[in-house]
Amino acid sequence: MWLKNITLLNFKNYTSAELRFSKTVNAFVGNNGAGKTNLLDAIHYLCLCKSYFNPIDSQQIKTNEDLFLIQGDFDRNEKNEKITCGLKRNQKKQFKRNKKEYDKLANHIGLFPLVMISPYDVNLIMDGSEERRKFIDNVISQTDANYLDELITYNKHLLNRNALLKQVAVTRKLDVTLLQILDEQLILSGNKIFEKRKQFLADFIPLFNKHYQYISDNAEEVSLNYQSQLNEQNFEELLAQSIEKDRILERTTTGIHKDELLFTIADMPLKKFGSQGQQKSFLIALKLAQYSYLQKFKGFKPLLLLDDIFDKLDDLRVRKLMEMVSHHDFGQLFITDTGKERVVSVFNEIKVDVTLFEVANGIIEHA
Repeated sequence: MWLKNITLLNFKNYTSAELRFSKTVNAFVGNNGAGKTNLLDAIHYLCLCKSYFNPIDSQQIKTNEDLFLIQGDFDRNEKNEKITCGLKRNQKKQFKRNKKEYDKLANHIGLFPLVMISPYDVNLIMDGSEERRKFIDNVISQTDANYLDELITYNKHLLNRNALLKQVAVTRKLDVTLLQILDEQLILSGNKIFEKRKQFLADFIPLFNKHYQYISDNAEEVSLNYQSQLNEQNFEELLAQSIEKDRILERTTTGIHKDELLFTIADMPLKKFGSQGQQKSFLIALKLAQYSYLQKFKGFKPLLLLDDIFDKLDDLRVRKLMEMVSHHDFGQLFITDTGKERVVSVFNEIKVDVTLFEVANGIIEHA
């Protein structure tokens, strides 16, 4: 699978743009703020129905315009697939595959798998556990069509249970029968998600370890560890034991919405003890493992988007990374960088052709 071309209209800082891509390496070069990352985000939109950076769709429309449009042609299984995404202000986002609109956007997720590596990913290390759960959920959703539906179902049941707990705080009366029904719904859904996450991490962690050791040249020991309350006890017992605490706090304190993914370096928290270079290597290994996982379970190569990743990596790690992603293990690649010479030099050194686009103030020229 690869993206042959893309057309933009009023997307972020672009009034209009039309690009044709190489099926191997494509690089957007230019100063900070020129709009390089916006091109990667447009590709992300086409593949995953949303921005990588900003969840509010209307904020992607160019200032003083009423709509945005992104269109692209993919080669998938040697067939052309035309994907169109459009949004008018104050209206519902439209997504079409070969001119036919989707009944629900979830049906599009996973058809055109994609992995993005960006400086923004540092949130995975620095922010709370919700970011790391989102990472797990995003990868599984691209390989399991039912997973996203199950997550939505779980969150709906969780919302209902929390609403009941808030109501109890006001009325001082607990409807035990209703709580029992809500618990059963939450348990059924939560157990399915737990099993899928557990299986995913069993497959994922060895891939992560392999990529980290390659990028760092075996320089340090790192680990990923999946923590879930359901590892220790079954969900039914957890809910029964925590009901008094839940009533006091007016929310459900146990379940898969409390799952955590621990990142460590030399058995210490990466957030506190990892250097910027080590943290960046960790994040890149995490995303390359995501790529390997998607490729393994989809049976073809996803798109790989690398946003400004030469920054804070030493020359050895840059070269090893580019060697790895430019050769046969990986498919189509999109990268951004501020230095045209640096990009040309890196790819000349590893003898790989690169298609260059120079970006300046929302204008793109084929270099």
